[in-house]
Amino acid sequence: MFKGILITKDDGVYRAQLQDIDDAVLPDADTTVQVEWSTLNYKDGLALTGKSPVVRRFPMVPGIDFAGTVIETSNPAWKVGDRVVLNGWGVGETHCGGLAAKARVKGEWLVALPASFSARQAMAIGTAGYTAMLCVLALEKHGIKPADGEILVTGANGGVGSVAIAVLAKLGYQVAASTGRPGEAEHLKSLGASSIVERSELSAPGKPIGKERWAGVIDTVGSHTLANACATTKYRGAVAACGLAGGMDFPATVAPFILRGVTLYGIDSVMAQLTVRQEAWERLGRDLEIAKLDAITREIPLSEAVAVGAELLAGKVRGRVVVDVSR
Repeated sequence: MFKGILITKDDGVYRAQLQDIDDAVLPDADTTVQVEWSTLNYKDGLALTGKSPVVRRFPMVPGIDFAGTVIETSNPAWKVGDRVVLNGWGVGETHCGGLAAKARVKGEWLVALPASFSARQAMAIGTAGYTAMLCVLALEKHGIKPADGEILVTGANGGVGSVAIAVLAKLGYQVAASTGRPGEAEHLKSLGASSIVERSELSAPGKPIGKERWAGVIDTVGSHTLANACATTKYRGAVAACGLAGGMDFPATVAPFILRGVTLYGIDSVMAQLTVRQEAWERLGRDLEIAKLDAITREIPLSEAVAVGAELLAGKVRGRVVVDVSR
């Protein structure tokens, strides 16, 4: 038995509760990890509250991220005592995840925990920070340089946005942070934002194409925000889209793509190849300042995860939340 959050759905009633979980609940896989830290992402909030059909099997341990130590394995890539981190792969959705003291997964889903990070710090990064780095890599590989102009980051107070700002600023980019919380302006500037864009400037229906403003964009919102970001991106610029906090729709036209040659990159963190994951984590170890990571991190015990998941969906959470699964 081990402590964890278990989601059940009986007679149409959806429940997420902290309880003792039998090892038999864990799926068949070749590697078992003693989980030390997990985290809460937007998708975890959806799973914990049941507000979107994220969980596909029941019962389910939620949590799309975890970091900890291998305690049993038959996978030749790992040995007992190895420190590992996991992001995505359907964990917490179709395969029991990290909001518990133990997880059993496929060894090929794991990445070695970078020596520059503790397990707690790796979860302060989590899928949100790892996704932010994938977005930065997409803009870099497109050829966008700091001298090309401002990079717009939408949903700037969220986990992806916060890490993206910190990384971009360290790399020398000017960052325009879009937020609906003007009171957070000083916080965003402390992370490295050079200017603040009011969310309403982007969230309402806009024109098919507008004034060129951004050399590149990292968008976590979707819907009209993504459409407006594309419409105001500079000639031959790029937009990295990784979220849908504002909606799954994309009410845009082809104008930015055929008149300005704008490129829209879809960023998938869930099924990314191992080499991509390793590159992202290596770059995070080099390009993310630990002090800034600490400034955007809130720590909670596992017992508070369900309640904080609801807060996250309500837009009441700044930055990252790490979960100590031992309490």
